[in-house]
Amino acid sequence: MDHAGRPAVLPLRPLTVGELLDAAVALLRAYAPVLMPVAAVLALGEQLLLAPLRTAAHVAPPAYLPNFDHASAYWMLLCVGAATEVAIIAALGGLTGRAATAELLGHRATARDLLRPAGSRFGLVAVLALCAGGIVFLVSLTGPTWVIGYTLVGLAVPALVIDRTGPLQALGRSALLTIRSGLRGAGIRLIGYLAWFAVRLALSLGALAALNAVGIDDPGWAVPVAAVVWLLVNSLAYPTLACLDAVLLLETRMRTEGLDIALTRARHTGRSAAAILAGGP
Repeated sequence: MDHAGRPAVLPLRPLTVGELLDAAVALLRAYAPVLMPVAAVLALGEQLLLAPLRTAAHVAPPAYLPNFDHASAYWMLLCVGAATEVAIIAALGGLTGRAATAELLGHRATARDLLRPAGSRFGLVAVLALCAGGIVFLVSLTGPTWVIGYTLVGLAVPALVIDRTGPLQALGRSALLTIRSGLRGAGIRLIGYLAWFAVRLALSLGALAALNAVGIDDPGWAVPVAAVVWLLVNSLAYPTLACLDAVLLLETRMRTEGLDIALTRARHTGRSAAAILAGGP
């Protein structure tokens, strides 16, 4: 399908920030039947992992605001939460990288295409996702440096899948791409995360308020109801952010490496566009 028509989601040209965000949402919309169930399974695991840490930190749902009498436990909760978020988004990048590549080459991948083990590098994706989560956990222990970890490691899995790099090269390439053009990629990843953090918080609080309005406000239900609400909200937020990472990697390559020009030439000369994508700069 190297010579298919214009991509439906990601145009062959550098995009504005707004267009990038739109492309990420469009990619999610096209592949939601695959991405959201996988995200829900991963988000469920996250809720189970965080439950005992929330208990140890003595925080109450739905917002889990800090209890300063247990500050150290709450800090550990924040660090583990940041790490699991990054690991899940990275793991989903294995699927969104495949989806974005298909769209860029001009065709719509099926669920079987995205989940097919052949060529997926799922094992390396899992390892790299855990590494990304571990890096963010370590830098989160010092506080504000969480931002550095989050912004620099996010494109590693898309680089692994799309550029076909090795895991270590993928981490380096992720950092390189995010700092290009005056930290443009890092800024876009941070904007996307903060926007979705606000949306998640608003949706969660709104859903819980609605449940309270219809009488489901027994304190005994607070923890499971909050967990379900956060699970549902994160099942939407995490794949959206993973879609943003995939389209950001490709758009940054167009902006700084001329990927759009190379693919356009390939369509006119018979060269393999898939090989150009995997060829890096």
